Amino acid sequence: MTHEVWWRLGFFFSILVIMMLVEWRKPARQSPIKSSKRWFANFGLVFASSLIARLAVPIGLTAVAVYTQKNGIGLFNLVELPSIIVIVLSLILLDILIYWQHRLFHRVPILWRLHRVHHADAHVDTSTGLRFHPLEIVLSILIKLIAVIVLGVPAIAVLIFEIALNGLALFNHANIRLPPAIEKPARLILMTQILHRIHHSQVVSETNSNYGFSVIWWDKLFGSYKSVAKKTDDQIDIGLIEYPTAKQNASLWHLLIMPFRNK
Repeated sequence: MTHEVWWRLGFFFSILVIMMLVEWRKPARQSPIKSSKRWFANFGLVFASSLIARLAVPIGLTAVAVYTQKNGIGLFNLVELPSIIVIVLSLILLDILIYWQHRLFHRVPILWRLHRVHHADAHVDTSTGLRFHPLEIVLSILIKLIAVIVLGVPAIAVLIFEIALNGLALFNHANIRLPPAIEKPARLILMTQILHRIHHSQVVSETNSNYGFSVIWWDKLFGSYKSVAKKTDDQIDIGLIEYPTAKQNASLWHLLIMPFRNK
């Protein structure tokens, strides 16, 4: 996976730019906070998370996948299956893992302290898809690292999954609204922007729904799917009631210390 970094960066910045241009051209909702302040905090958090994650977990997931494959470690390296079947199963299992990881971060109080940094954003746009506390990013990497080792996930599947994870997070957080003719069939498979904004609602029962980052299958299978909110898409109250001010929502420093303060 010599060109892994370039593949990931290429897809990441391409999707980021496209989504930001589309939401600038035709936004679904207006931000209650000045965009430049939010973007500075959200993108600053991305930089901090990337730096801390690299220091905390210096080895990449694909490098681990290559090592496990060479040394016959993990389930898929111990059984004889066609490569395409292994890749597809790996993607499905990693997707389910991230679904349950997300759900766990909502349910366990100490993990919610980290994840609420993401949900405290009073507006949802492409930058929100990058707004995660560094400690949550580190824990997520460690969880995926264990899964890659235990399952013996091939490197190509890791690369595809990581590109999809980042790309779809940017897509479903984008401040856009697909045309009804597209959104209606798309939501039969994908977590669309409208469905994901329900997840960012201040109504707790709505926040605790639609955990999937890509497909809606796992939410339907495990009983957490919600197709409509109490309010219409343009009227949903976004964020957390306990973090209403611009200072709390759009300050990099406050986002970094948020998990360590009681609310």
